Amino acid sequence: TVHEMERGERLKELHKASGGAWGSIGVDREFEALLSAIFGDDFIDSFKASKPAGWVDMMIAFEAKKRTANPKKTSPLNISLPFAFIEHYSRVKGQSVEYAIKKHSNKDIKWSSQGMLRLAPAAMQQLFVPVVTAIVEHVQGLLDKEDCVGVKYLFLVGGFAESLVLQAEIRGAFSERVRVIIPQDTSLAILRGAVLFGLNPTVVRVRRSALTYGVGVLNEFDAAQHPHAKLVEKGGQQWCTDVFDTFVVVDQPVALGDVVTRSYTPAKANQVSTVISIFSCEGRGAQFTTDRTVRRCGELHLDMPDTTGGQQRELQTSMMFGDTEIKVMAVDLTSGKKAHATVDFLNK
Repeated sequence: TVHEMERGERLKELHKASGGAWGSIGVDREFEALLSAIFGDDFIDSFKASKPAGWVDMMIAFEAKKRTANPKKTSPLNISLPFAFIEHYSRVKGQSVEYAIKKHSNKDIKWSSQGMLRLAPAAMQQLFVPVVTAIVEHVQGLLDKEDCVGVKYLFLVGGFAESLVLQAEIRGAFSERVRVIIPQDTSLAILRGAVLFGLNPTVVRVRRSALTYGVGVLNEFDAAQHPHAKLVEKGGQQWCTDVFDTFVVVDQPVALGDVVTRSYTPAKANQVSTVISIFSCEGRGAQFTTDRTVRRCGELHLDMPDTTGGQQRELQTSMMFGDTEIKVMAVDLTSGKKAHATVDFLNK
C-alpha cells in the first residue's frame, strides 16, 4: 500500500494494497522443490503422506536455519534430516540419502557425517531468489507509477521483513531512491498498526477502492446495444436483465463518508418487494452481472407496500465508502421502508 501523509497526521491512500504470495512460505516452497530435485517428487509426496510428523520436524529445522540466513555469512548451514526421512528413503529407494545427494552433483549441497544436509551460503541464497526478486520488481513497478511519484520513505514490516536477505536486497535496490526504514519488531508493526487504527479509524481519510462495485438492475431493452439473450418482459414492457450499474470503479479514490446514490423505479406497477443484489469485479467495464469476472457480494431485501404510484415510484440505493466496510442502504421513498447491508471493503 502507498500512502501520503497529510496535515493533521491523516493518511491518503495513493495506491491500493497489492502484491502476491511472496512471503517466507515462498522460501519453504523452494526448499521443498530442492528436496524433490534431490530425492524425487514421488518420494517427497510419499514421505509427507506417510510420515507427516517427520515432515513437520524437518520444516521446523529448516525454518530455524532460514531465519539465520545472512548474505554476509560464509559458513555453511546444516539442516537436520530426521531419522524417519533417512530410514524411509533407504526403504523406498533402496539407497542412502548420502548417495542421492552426491548423485545430485551440486557442489553447494553436501551431506555431513552428523546426518545433516549441508547448504553452502550460495545454495541458501538461491532459495530466496524467486520471492525476493518478485518483491523488488513489484515495488519498483509501484514507485514508477504516476500516482506514486514523490514517495520518500519505504517501510519494511511483517514477519518476512526480519530476513536479513530481504533487508539487504531491498536496501540495495531502493536506498538511492527512497529512505528504507525497518522498525524494531517488524513482526509486531502490523499488529500495532491495527490497534492504532482501531483506536482512531478516521486516520485513513482517503482509500482506493479494491474492486469495482455496483448493483444488478433492469434497463429498458435496446436492441442496438443489448444481447437478445438478456431480453425479458415485465408489465408489458421489454427490459434488459442483469445490467451491472457501477457505483465506484477499482482504484478510484473514495474519501471517508463519500456516498454514491442511484435512483430506480419498479419494473411492475403492483410490485410490493424487490431484491437488490450487490456485485463486484476486479476490473473495469463490466456490462452485466453474469460477466465472468463479476461476483455477488451481498443483497438487500426491500419492501414496497404502498403501490399508489405504480411504476412512477422512486427507489434509492446508496453506498457509503471510505471505511473498511461499504455500507449499503436502499429506500422506498413512497413508504419510507429501508434495508441495510455491509460489504467488506478491504477483502476481495
